[in-house]
Amino acid sequence: MPKKRYRIEKDSLGEVKVPQNALWGAQTQRAINNFSISGITFSFPFSRSFIMALGVIKEAAVKANRTLNLIDSKRSRAIVKASREVLSGKHDKQFPLDIFQTGSGTSTNMNANEVIAKLASKYAGVEVDPNNHVNMSQSSNDVIPTAINISSHSCMNHYLLPALDQLIKIIDLKANKLKGITKTGRTHLMDAMPIDISQELLAWKSQLDSSYEFLLTITDKLLFMPQGGTAVG
Repeated sequence: MPKKRYRIEKDSLGEVKVPQNALWGAQTQRAINNFSISGITFSFPFSRSFIMALGVIKEAAVKANRTLNLIDSKRSRAIVKASREVLSGKHDKQFPLDIFQTGSGTSTNMNANEVIAKLASKYAGVEVDPNNHVNMSQSSNDVIPTAINISSHSCMNHYLLPALDQLIKIIDLKANKLKGITKTGRTHLMDAMPIDISQELLAWKSQLDSSYEFLLTITDKLLFMPQGGTAVG
């Protein structure tokens, strides 16, 4: 088995060994070393949408910073390109962190910053800094809540609402098919009054219809983004 190779990265705490081919840097590696808690990484269901959201945020931020002339065009273009690659899922394996980490999600925000900075430095031919360039005018305190909103909105529209709609239709079809068939009702784990099976199924459908309508109102509220409303301190 070939020996694993490392490179040395530096941050304010000193030196740290990072796998040679990893796109992340020192702060992500420290999080790997310090927060190996659950073994649940960003490969769990729906995490793709969260990493996608980080790419969306980083692209939007650098475009805003470029509009304000806070970053040069070469670095800006490179960060946009790298962010779109993160958004597309090309570098999902570069997000190895445990989901249990620092409270504000700083480790995951820095994971995105370091991966994008590494790629952007290559594309621009000049150094792109994770903090000063990729994370410019941002904080984990607004990036992570915004990523939660974007990923939740995406999952709700692409997965939850279509699945719920399909379930409602199937229950409705089943209720019509079983109409007129009587069953014994149950209450407090005991037999109760007879009830038509279709009545029971239509009660389920009514609850799901109500939940579906409620989720639609939540979906709209998710479009209010926390980005820019960072912490003081």
